[in-house]
Amino acid sequence: MARLLEKLIPHPFLSVLLIIVWCLLTNAVHLANVLLAVFLGIVIPLITAPYWRDRPRPLNVIKLVGYIFIAIWDIMVSNLVVTWLILTRPSDKLRSHWLVIPLDIKRPETIAILAGTITLTPGTVSADLSDDGSYLLVHAIDSADPRADAQEIKDRYERRLKEIFE
Repeated sequence: MARLLEKLIPHPFLSVLLIIVWCLLTNAVHLANVLLAVFLGIVIPLITAPYWRDRPRPLNVIKLVGYIFIAIWDIMVSNLVVTWLILTRPSDKLRSHWLVIPLDIKRPETIAILAGTITLTPGTVSADLSDDGSYLLVHAIDSADPRADAQEIKDRYERRLKEIFE
């Protein structure tokens, strides 16, 4: 039974996402619309499954939700910190640095989520990824200890993303 379900719905997360997006795009939740959304949520992943290089693994949803809350919290706190820096410290007193972060994660999707999280957090921006995907270059607007800040990014974000996606 599990094998049949796996063949029928090869990517459950994508199916659910397609159903939700369809209902949001049509701005209607009635029986016909939901049935069409379910049909699309099953058919689209089924048709595109042969073109996936790597089969998606099941996600740890609880850890993913935890990661999202941590990222949102960090974004809110960083907004306040950067605002305080801008209002109280002259620009020549800012300690901006480039952080080179060695990556343990290897999947392009996971690296993109890490880079996006860093860029969404005020005060930091992901600037470049090495050709082999093993290092991420990040600019920090104010960093007293670049190595400690790079390690904090690895501990706070990369470690969690590795647990969720890899």
